[in-house]
Amino acid sequence: MDVIEVKKLDAYLRQLFGNAAIRVVPKRGDTAEVFVGEDDLGELTVDDEDGDRSYNFRMVIQVSNDPSFQPVPALNAYLRGKFDNENIRVVTRPKKTDSLEVYIGDEFLGVLFLENEKGRRSYIFELPILDVDLPE
Repeated sequence: MDVIEVKKLDAYLRQLFGNAAIRVVPKRGDTAEVFVGEDDLGELTVDDEDGDRSYNFRMVIQVSNDPSFQPVPALNAYLRGKFDNENIRVVTRPKKTDSLEVYIGDEFLGVLFLENEKGRRSYIFELPILDVDLPE
C-alpha cells in the first residue's frame, strides 16, 4: 500500500462513517490498521485477485457467551459508539442465522459473521471496499 492509496482509503472511510477521527496507518506489505483516535478498530488488507484491486476491512468484536445475549441491539450500540455514528444499524439476514448485515441509513456496508472459537464468541465485521469507490 502506497501513500496515495492510504490517503484515499482514509478519505473514503472518513466520508463513509462521517467521522474525521478515522485514520489508516500502513503496516508492512499490503496491510494497514484502522484507528478512530487511539482506538485500533481492525485491519485493512489489499486483494489483487483477478486483476481488480480491492480492499477488505476486518474488525473482530468479542461478545458475551451468555445465552440471553441479544446481538442486534448490542452490536448496534457497539458500532455506533466505535464509529461515532448514530446512523449505523445492524439487521438480521433473511434465511441466515450465522450472520447479520450492517448499514448506514439505507446503504449496505458489510456483514457481521458469528464465530465460535475455543468457547469464545465473536462477530467479525467484514467491510469490502472497491478501488472504484475511492476518491480520485
